[in-house]
Amino acid sequence: MPTEISGSTGVNKIQSSAIEYGDLPTGSVLQVVQGSTTTETTNSSNTYADTTLTATITPSSTSSTILVMVVHTACNKINNTMIGFKLLRGSTEVFNCSTSELYTGTTLNLRGSVPITYKDSPATTSATTYKTTFNSSLNIASVTVQQNNAPSTITLMEIAG
Repeated sequence: MPTEISGSTGVNKIQSSAIEYGDLPTGSVLQVVQGSTTTETTNSSNTYADTTLTATITPSSTSSTILVMVVHTACNKINNTMIGFKLLRGSTEVFNCSTSELYTGTTLNLRGSVPITYKDSPATTSATTYKTTFNSSLNIASVTVQQNNAPSTITLMEIAG
């Protein structure tokens, strides 16, 4: 607990907390929240579907930004298709990421990880939920996330504005 000492009067103020958010410089990390999922999810449509990966953060200031870091593991795509991801804040799309390479051949089964990093400015002090959705570029080919229940994570970092 910090103590303020001034002149000949000795101790004249004892604060109840060591450091307040307002005392931290711009760019400081104020809080970190992480979410994870191992639920295998498949989508055979070009309509975006939830991945079950989500996390909620309550910013301490409207001037804060949120650094969102996502790693989707065991992503599987087959049959000349692409897998696309969107990052949503609530129901609002804030980032859209589609893979750009097509894989040829009808029996190819390729697995990998998809990282997403995005800095958002939600301008709120209300609880804010981030989630990912995904789709298949073809309505006939399946894409899967968290295949064989591999873990995927989302990390939210509040950065002082």
